[in-house]
Amino acid sequence: MIRLNKFLSQSGVCSRRKADQLIQEGKVKVNGEVVKDLGFKVDPAKDTIEVEGKTVKPQEKTVYIKIYKPRGYLSELGKDKFGRKTLTDLLQEVGIRERVFPAGRLDYDSEGLLILTNDGDVAYKITHPKHDIKKEYILQLQGTVDNEKFEKMKEGTNLEDGFFKPDNITILKKEKNSTWLKVKIHSGKKRILRRYFKAFGHRVLRLIRVKIGDISIGKLKPKEYEYIPESVILSLTRGLE
Repeated sequence: MIRLNKFLSQSGVCSRRKADQLIQEGKVKVNGEVVKDLGFKVDPAKDTIEVEGKTVKPQEKTVYIKIYKPRGYLSELGKDKFGRKTLTDLLQEVGIRERVFPAGRLDYDSEGLLILTNDGDVAYKITHPKHDIKKEYILQLQGTVDNEKFEKMKEGTNLEDGFFKPDNITILKKEKNSTWLKVKIHSGKKRILRRYFKAFGHRVLRLIRVKIGDISIGKLKPKEYEYIPESVILSLTRGLE
């Protein structure tokens, strides 16, 4: 027997947190009956499990992919009600046929490293805030950041949802009308870097995620992807619950 949410995540339907949401919304049936109990257990060999009318079968093989998400794509599956391109469009364009979902997200206007998988447990470990997996970004800010302001940026500041401070911040280069930074953080709050630098009067012109834990974007260019060895994933998530 296995918990229903864990079965859904291991079957490649979605992450464990998304599975909890689907269950609570009454979109999951076991043997024809709606189940809303998050602790409900199933026997995949005997029970018939459906999500939004579609039968779910156990996943035979786990897949881990790193992809360079370009700007102009939502890191969500399905269709967008406003007609914007989504991860579903990107997967079709680059030819990824496996049923995968993103372990984390990147804003529509952001780009760079996104990890795709059908392993809900791994996605949970990578994305849950309690695990504090560091992420590294390259940012281009509008305007020149002087030394005094840079020191303040390193110290952190209060935002509308609390105090925030980058784990590490480095100036890479200064151009005539912009400044390039390398920033490491472990926060997963929505648009945190854009909001942070706006608080110092600088708009983010470009935001590229280049690293999640020890997994790097490497030499990938927009819309390029590579399969990640399971050993690398295990190294990233070892000891996390």
